[in-house]
Amino acid sequence: MGKTVEDCALMLSVIAGRDERDSTSLNAKKENYLDYLKKDGKKLKVALIKETFGKGTDEKISKKIKDKLVSLNISYEEIELPLNSKYSVAAYYLIATTEASTNLAKYCGMRYGAHEKLEGSFNEYFSKVRSLNFGAEAKRRIILGTFARMSGFREAYYLKAAKARTVLIEEYKKAFMKYDVLICPTMPILPPTFDEAKKLTPLQNYMMDIMTLGPNLAGLPHISVNIGMEKNLPVGMMMIADHLQEGKLLQFAKEVER
Repeated sequence: MGKTVEDCALMLSVIAGRDERDSTSLNAKKENYLDYLKKDGKKLKVALIKETFGKGTDEKISKKIKDKLVSLNISYEEIELPLNSKYSVAAYYLIATTEASTNLAKYCGMRYGAHEKLEGSFNEYFSKVRSLNFGAEAKRRIILGTFARMSGFREAYYLKAAKARTVLIEEYKKAFMKYDVLICPTMPILPPTFDEAKKLTPLQNYMMDIMTLGPNLAGLPHISVNIGMEKNLPVGMMMIADHLQEGKLLQFAKEVER
């Protein structure tokens, strides 16, 4: 989204606020987020999400983040988010695949999407277009999402995931009653090579998103800032703030970026 925190603040200042042509946009007060970059980020209360620095996270990444905070003289505490750590991946992918299934249904080769030669019945044409033009991951998500919202399974999977999301948001909200910013690694491992990535199973690929799924599921603003290199590979620190607290998020991110 931007090469620097200032780039992100500038862009957000332009796009924030109510858009009369977008019914999904929030009627929130428009701000100049560049003003937050002048404030002292060290005054904010910070917590590290304990579970994201444990098993499954490269020790070098964990050390890099903690060393960075110490070098900036930023004090922090540790906080546990057990529900998000345990259920965010499952809840997110049930909801995301269900939405993918419904949103991609219109790409049938008639009005939207790629077109093929018109032949056979609609079902035959529809299947041919989608088989030829959707990739393996898109097909996987459509199949999973269609299953999760089918009659007889919708309540057991999709609706349960939606209820879980509410509980996960409440866990974040409780944390933000005490802290301004929560911190975790952006990724649990260093970037894999192309050969290493090819060997990962779909589930292993999904688990790589474990740090970013919680805030996305909860609709919380978050930002990733590069904090240096390890084995000539970039290490990212992710910062999360409460709803509509993008200013505080940028304020702290600028402090980390210095």
